Amino acid sequence: MARERLARKREENEVEFSRIVAFSDGVFSIAITLLVLGITIDPGIPKDELAQKLWDQHEALLAYAISFAVIARFWLVHHSFFSEVDAFDTRLIALNMLYLGFVVLIPFSSQVLGEYGGQLPSVVVYSANLTAVVLVGQGMAWDARHAGLAKSSAQTERESVVRAAFISGVFLLSIVVALFNASLAPYIWIALFFEGRAHVIERLSRPRSP
Repeated sequence: MARERLARKREENEVEFSRIVAFSDGVFSIAITLLVLGITIDPGIPKDELAQKLWDQHEALLAYAISFAVIARFWLVHHSFFSEVDAFDTRLIALNMLYLGFVVLIPFSSQVLGEYGGQLPSVVVYSANLTAVVLVGQGMAWDARHAGLAKSSAQTERESVVRAAFISGVFLLSIVVALFNASLAPYIWIALFFEGRAHVIERLSRPRSP
């Protein structure tokens, strides 16, 4: 009950709410831009070595492509969630800051993956980073909905839980695979872009008939 009294209505504090959203969008923009900084080629390379140098960047390019798609997806989910928010409080702001803290760490873990993609520590750092983003984001959404700060249907909430479990499960599975062969682990992440993923999540999140 105390938390409800401290919550501020969105329509009555639109400027402050807009600043929260604008700050979040800015963090996403910076994080997704920083990804490309991990892809570099030394200047002055002889023409006959350029093709090989470009190929040497294939792991960095793979890490960039995956991270760009993942951050873009995180932003879409974050945007959708905040469109449901009717009120906010300091706890929601704190959880959002924690969430953004893990998001802005993605360029670093992506660079580690690009430079040391065939090694176990790089897969663990990257997978743990993205798993943390997923779980903190899901925790923030769950907390806000159950505190009455955001409204969504029961089906939407179930889909959100199943989606978070699926994505974090993929990254955790890649860590297990990396224990045996770290170079194969990134291929597990292809499951994140499986065309029928949304349909599977929808089916798994449907309430079971009694």
